[in-house]
Amino acid sequence: METLIICIDRDNDLGEKAKVTTPVIGREKNIEAAVKLATADPEDSDTNTIFGGIKVLDDLRAKGMDAEIISLAGDKNIGILSDQKISQQFDKILKEFDAKSAIFISDGAEDETLVPIIQSRIKIDSVKRIVVMQSANLESTYYILKHAFSDPKISHTFFVPMGLASIIYALFLLANYPEGAVIGILAAVGLYMLYRGFGLDDAFAVFTDRMNTSFYRGKISFITYTSAVLIGVIATVQGVVEVWGYYNNGGVWYYGSLTLITVFINASIWWFVAAALFANFGNILDLRMNGKLIIRHLSPTFFVISLGLLFWSASTYLLSISSVINIYTTPEVALQYLVYSTVSAIIIALIGIKISTGVRDADTKGTTESARTGF
Repeated sequence: METLIICIDRDNDLGEKAKVTTPVIGREKNIEAAVKLATADPEDSDTNTIFGGIKVLDDLRAKGMDAEIISLAGDKNIGILSDQKISQQFDKILKEFDAKSAIFISDGAEDETLVPIIQSRIKIDSVKRIVVMQSANLESTYYILKHAFSDPKISHTFFVPMGLASIIYALFLLANYPEGAVIGILAAVGLYMLYRGFGLDDAFAVFTDRMNTSFYRGKISFITYTSAVLIGVIATVQGVVEVWGYYNNGGVWYYGSLTLITVFINASIWWFVAAALFANFGNILDLRMNGKLIIRHLSPTFFVISLGLLFWSASTYLLSISSVINIYTTPEVALQYLVYSTVSAIIIALIGIKISTGVRDADTKGTTESARTGF
């Protein structure tokens, strides 16, 4: 085969609206999928993307070229999870079709962010964007705003902070403490902005997908993931309770923000370490039960323990030299803890690196031998 016509639906409208399972391969099946999507949502632009790909396919075949059309869909949680699903689908397609090049069909810049991913696997001859011509009435400001706010990608960004601010303000008014509403609103909106800014929504979507997969496939990791989440909640509460005790006694102005943050870390760090170990332990058990190698998944355990030692010893030392908190150990003893913990953390991390390097070298050696023997 010479050319693949690739239609991309990054937010999985085909699956969410039309209940079509991707990848969709072939002209007839793509027409059927596009009709189903158009019936479910006549305004969805992915319908035009597929029909645009079909037209390109017909043009190429009319010129005597050997071509085929495929449609790939990601996930409604746009980001890492959706891109991974598209990559996995495309890898399966390449095993079935020995194509030399591809033509990428999209309906906008969002889908075109997948171009580097596709290009890393096959040569792309052309990128064609399908633009739908609309009447002047449909291009009115009201229509644009109405459909923009109905788009989950935009509504989540706009309405969630506004909703949080309104609820927090109402709760503070109910508690007869309107002065605290500004602080609560700023804190909530700030946390939400950090959540979106650091891309934690992608990480949360991946975690949710793994939880669903482990639950429906009967994996032990579902239990360990749940345990990890609960332990993480306990860690947070433990740290907050410890900080709250100092806050009530003297306030931030007396202890200082850095000291209270250090108290939180010192009180909760081993709980967070336990949560991370539980999560990784579930993966190891599932791999072991499936008869797969687990050694490559042991190295994160060593790094997590190393980080726990470093954060615990450093926070203990900082609190021991604090002039406002004197219930921790003496600076001399805390310094010994810091030195011993640092040395131990380095040794433990080196063990993890040794395991990881050994596995990587073994994989490289196996790949080289396979290339030489042809098996």
